[in-house]
Amino acid sequence: MLMGLMQSQPLLISALIEFAARHHGDAEIVSRRVEGDIHRYTYRDLASRSRQVAGALDGLGLAMGDRVATLAWNGYRHLELYFGVSGSGRVLHTINPRLHPDQIAWIANHAEDQVVCFDMSFLPIIQAIHGKCPTVRHWIALCEAHALPANTGIPGLRSYEDWVAGQSTDYDWPVFDENAASSMCYTSGTTGNPKAALYSHRSTILHAYAAALPDVMCLSARDAILPVVPMFHVNAWGIPYSAALVGSKLVFPGPALDGKSIYELIEAEGVTYAAGVPTVWQMLLAHMKAHGLRFSTLKRTVIGGSACPPAMIEAFKNDYGVEVLHAWGMTEMSPLGTVCTLKNKHLGLPEDEQMKIRMKQGRAIFGVDMKIVDAEGRELPWDGKTSGNLLVKGPWIIREYFKGEGGDPLVDGWFPTGDVATIDPDGYMQITDRSKDVIKSGGEWISSIDVENIAMAHPAVQMAACIGVKHPKWDERPIVVVVKRPGAELSREELLAFYEGKIAKWQIPDDVVFVDAIPLGATGKMLKTKLREMLADYRLPTA
Repeated sequence: MLMGLMQSQPLLISALIEFAARHHGDAEIVSRRVEGDIHRYTYRDLASRSRQVAGALDGLGLAMGDRVATLAWNGYRHLELYFGVSGSGRVLHTINPRLHPDQIAWIANHAEDQVVCFDMSFLPIIQAIHGKCPTVRHWIALCEAHALPANTGIPGLRSYEDWVAGQSTDYDWPVFDENAASSMCYTSGTTGNPKAALYSHRSTILHAYAAALPDVMCLSARDAILPVVPMFHVNAWGIPYSAALVGSKLVFPGPALDGKSIYELIEAEGVTYAAGVPTVWQMLLAHMKAHGLRFSTLKRTVIGGSACPPAMIEAFKNDYGVEVLHAWGMTEMSPLGTVCTLKNKHLGLPEDEQMKIRMKQGRAIFGVDMKIVDAEGRELPWDGKTSGNLLVKGPWIIREYFKGEGGDPLVDGWFPTGDVATIDPDGYMQITDRSKDVIKSGGEWISSIDVENIAMAHPAVQMAACIGVKHPKWDERPIVVVVKRPGAELSREELLAFYEGKIAKWQIPDDVVFVDAIPLGATGKMLKTKLREMLADYRLPTA
């Protein structure tokens, strides 16, 4: 075989920030800080401070591959960790601060995190868990030294600015195998404890290239991008990496995610492109409608994490002239799998026909192959009608979970997504059902087993099943269906109060439904499909 004669250079995250600094050095990065003010600097500044982070990690004696965790909002310091941690050969581990502290401690221990960097908003969480995390040797608050409160009770706590101060802004980024781990995210499943997807430098760079393509996010140096999707949600869907790749302006919202704050930031910074889950956009649209507001610069938004309501797509397009890109992906997919953009042949279709296409999750992007199969694994036709289990494969899709949790997840080299979908002849995929029993509320997963296990711990409960019920704002909310023990007394309020302190507040069920029996299958497993049929007429009190 005749081999090509091109240079072989590893695809490394450090190359992204050096490219951005050299070719887009004066492009702005704007952050609303936890402190409440607006911080501004450039890619050139970001690169300098990322090098200081790398030097500071060297100073702690961290080995290649050691994990550095973050509990932080979207902001410039978090971004510096994105590049400084991964670029220096360590692994960035973004943790979802919305989880219960016990879950956060479990995740930090499973990952064997050495360092935890956190925004001051999350100091109470750190105070609750620091004694339960034996592998963590360094706790770093993302603030100036004078902002550190006295007597936090956290041994050796340092401020981020004090930690990086004095480090050289010159740093020779190490060169290593592009398949080395770069970052990790934990995903909740139907088995109580979450599992971790461990991304590589190669997978991250390829994903960044693909995300920027015209039929995907269509990102460029002419864009000002607002990632409302958290940086702890699958690396903000890869946007920080794609933004550096193309040199776009970045605008970070920090902790202020209400409609008024997001709108003001979009207008003040000339945002052209935004990304987030439907619940955030619902708050934004409600604020705008109530005050008769318009967008002056926003042109496109990508919506994922949960299915986007048709009314939202129509409101953005018809009322505000903003194109909605419906997207689908998973933590195990880095996360992008499909994005819904029209083909040339669709442009002449009537608006209602175009809208039917936009409702779908979209076409696979290059780097993702997908198919639907029946229960026996036979591939099903792409006719837009036949539903099947959705399987995917590609260079940024998981091969196995960290530490081999759950065994080999692949089926003949394909990753089973747990979703049921149709694919039409043009390759547009549409999720029709979910084979998993996890509940997706506002873009966040809630494990039904976790909810059930807590209910089952109550002495008056004989059996409990958790299912998701449609909600106009949160997409889905959990309810717990309960069979009481014979002769036991138990009220709705008493059981809901039982959840307090055992699970994050937003994971507590919205309602309790008492039944005489929960349908069981031949092997004794609860039949949630039958349960949903039983409760077909049920409506949430909070909806």
